[in-house]
Amino acid sequence: MDSKERDAILKTVPQKGFFGHPKGLSTLFFTEFWERFSYYGMRAILLYYMYYEVTQGGLGIDRTTANSIMAIYGSLVYMSGIIGGWIADRILGMNRTVFYGGVLIMIGHIILSLPGGFTALLISMLFIVIGTGLLKPNVGGMVGELYSKTDPRRDSGFSIYYMGINMGGFLAPWIVGTIGQTYNFHLGFAIAAVGMFAGLVVYLITRKKYIGLAGMQVPNPMSSREKGKMARIIFASVLIIGFFGWLGFSQGWLSIERVIFSISILGVIIPTIYFIVMYRSKKTTADERSRLLAYIPLFIAAMMFWAIQEQGSNILATYANERTQLSFLGIELQSSWFQSLNPLFIVAFAPMFAWLWVRLGDRQPSTPLKFSLGLIFAGLSFIVMIFPAIFNGTESLVSPMWLVLSFFLVVMGELLLSPVGLSASTKLAPAAFAAQMMSLWNLSNASAQAINAQVVRFYSVETEVIYFGVIGGFAIVLGIVLMFLSPKLKKFMRGIN
Repeated sequence: MDSKERDAILKTVPQKGFFGHPKGLSTLFFTEFWERFSYYGMRAILLYYMYYEVTQGGLGIDRTTANSIMAIYGSLVYMSGIIGGWIADRILGMNRTVFYGGVLIMIGHIILSLPGGFTALLISMLFIVIGTGLLKPNVGGMVGELYSKTDPRRDSGFSIYYMGINMGGFLAPWIVGTIGQTYNFHLGFAIAAVGMFAGLVVYLITRKKYIGLAGMQVPNPMSSREKGKMARIIFASVLIIGFFGWLGFSQGWLSIERVIFSISILGVIIPTIYFIVMYRSKKTTADERSRLLAYIPLFIAAMMFWAIQEQGSNILATYANERTQLSFLGIELQSSWFQSLNPLFIVAFAPMFAWLWVRLGDRQPSTPLKFSLGLIFAGLSFIVMIFPAIFNGTESLVSPMWLVLSFFLVVMGELLLSPVGLSASTKLAPAAFAAQMMSLWNLSNASAQAINAQVVRFYSVETEVIYFGVIGGFAIVLGIVLMFLSPKLKKFMRGIN
């Protein structure tokens, strides 16, 4: 998209009206609020639904396998952003792709609310994975289209948008988690479906008036001939994958563990291919190639960060359920409530960070430096988890305040890294790969969780100190290395801060 086209789009977007930001930010803020309500509500109880015994309303899956499934599920959710970015860039544009994604997510939650056992779980996962892949990267991309690339409100806008995401994530475990764990898991999943429906209603009612032409353009449209060819390829691929999947499971040589391992490998291969394709494309200019090179260390740092942050929904969720005192100041706690800590701290502190970046203006730390600090905080969030076992051993239940401290530290890192990473992805993106660059950003999370699917298998009560200590220590070292590389990376970013 050239500057004239961007200026024409900006004229259709009311530039004031939402806390000093474009009105369209309110549409995307509340759309993501409800989408994240549905997703994080489902995720707050999904692990327990999988490994609780059938007599407790669960599926009775082995706990270690359930943790790996949670990680690989999260990986596929973010990995599917490739599909969403490609469809937006080549066929529908971001605006329409977001809507269709929301519809698929809602259908997935409805299926999960039905008592269909493991089969229903897998089918629901398919809908939610594809739907989130269509919606999530393109909502973030549309936020970027509300601002010019030099607008000083840009990072602040992403921080506000990120706060909306986490407001939905904060409320969901309290509502969905409480109902799911106290009454019925399926009723909890049904409430998640209602949340996504609310998000679709908000989006449909306000998008034309507040978003204007943002996200309507198809940056790299396919010809009719290309669409026909791609449709045939997709149809054939689905048939082949479906046939071999059915054959493998029915014959016994394809197991859940082997599928998880294969996806873990893909989590590393896919982003590598992505970088190569964008870098070698004839549509990528010399400056854009330089910025892509600067983006690689940021991507690796983000992978390490998400590898820690995303364990809040599996390893720390298990820790909350099995190792933590679920009574505090006379209040009986639900283990799912700890999933609200991350978004709670983000909602509380995101405005402060948004104000800080605007206040500092050109004096604020560079993007690489923010990333390095974020990574160090993430490492510290795991380091603190070794102390309960060191002080009291692993046979007694620990105070819930240890989990509160861990989530607080990782959130400080997240506010330094995640909204800044979203903004950097829109600024460093080659013009021909605008939406797909957001997909690449989401792949940092997908890759982290794909690797986590193997890493979480090493966690047990006996390995607790080593597990948290090694992962936390490695993140801190990587953060320090990135800090020393920051001046060099700024040069490769060619004027982008």
